Amino acid sequence: MPHDQFAQAMVSAGLTPPDTIHADGLLHRFSTTGRRSDRAGWYVLHADGLAAGVFGCWRTGLTETWCSKADSALTQAERDSMRQRVQEAKQQRDQAQAQRQQAAQQQAQARWEAAKPTRWHPYTKAKGVQTYGLRAEPCGTLLVPMRDTFGTLHSLQTIAPDGSKRFMAGGRVRGCYHAVGDPGAALVVCEGMATAHSVHAATGLAVAAAFSASNLVPVAQALRRKFPSLPIILAADDDWRTEGNPGLAAARHAALAVGALVVAPHFPAERPPKATDFNDLAALAGLDAVRACFAEPLEKKPC
Repeated sequence: MPHDQFAQAMVSAGLTPPDTIHADGLLHRFSTTGRRSDRAGWYVLHADGLAAGVFGCWRTGLTETWCSKADSALTQAERDSMRQRVQEAKQQRDQAQAQRQQAAQQQAQARWEAAKPTRWHPYTKAKGVQTYGLRAEPCGTLLVPMRDTFGTLHSLQTIAPDGSKRFMAGGRVRGCYHAVGDPGAALVVCEGMATAHSVHAATGLAVAAAFSASNLVPVAQALRRKFPSLPIILAADDDWRTEGNPGLAAARHAALAVGALVVAPHFPAERPPKATDFNDLAALAGLDAVRACFAEPLEKKPC
C-alpha cells in the first residue's frame, strides 16, 4: 500500500510518521517525535495515478521525496508528473511555513513588549552571566530575543527558572541570533546565550549566539554579508565526549563558509565531563582563561 510505503520512508528518514496518512494532495502537519506538542512535521501525498509524495520537518530543515516506483522505471511522462507534484508540494510547504513564522513573530513581539528588562534570573545567576538584552515575564520565564541582521525580532528562546529551554513553535530560527555588545574589532559567533555573554564579558567583543550548531553557518553568513570587512571568529563548543565532536565540527564548517577563525576553549587538566563551552571555562577558571583563548586569534588575519 502506498500509505505504508510512504510511512516507512518517513521512518527511514528518522521521523515518527502520523497514525493516519491522507493521500489527498494537500499539506498536513504532524509530530515528528510522537509528542502532541510537536507539529514540526509536514507531508503531501498523492495516491491517484503515480503514487508520490514529499515530507519533511520544519525544525531540522529535512525535505525528502518519495515515489512508488524507482526513478529508473519511470516513463518521461511519469517523471514530469513527479517533478510537478514535488514542486507543488514544496510551494504548499513554503506558504505554510511563512504563515507559521508570521504567527510566531506576532506572538513573540507581544510577549517581548509585555515582558520587563531584568537584572537577575535563576538561570543567568547559575551561569554567572549578566542579563544584558534579556527580559523576563511575570511567571519567571526568561526571554532571549532571536533577531536577524536588521534587528527584526522573529522569535524567542524561553528559559524557565529551572533552566529548561524552548523555542516558540513555528518561529524562525535560521539566520537569527541573540546579539551581545556592539561590533568593533571583530565579531564572534557561538552557540549558546550564556556562552555569548561569557565571551563578551571576557573580551569586550560583539558576540552572536546562534542557539544551535546547525545555525552557525546561516548566522555567520548573514553577519558576513552585513559586515564584509570585519574579522569573524567562531567560538566553538568542544563536545569532546561526543563522537565526532559536533560542536567543533560545526564551528569549523561555519568558519570555512565565511573565511573565519575558530577558537575552542582550553580547559584545565582536571576537566569535568560536561565542560564543553566558554561559559563552562569561565565557571571553572575565570574570565581570564576565556580571554587568553582569544589573544592569539585576534592577532591573526582570517583566512
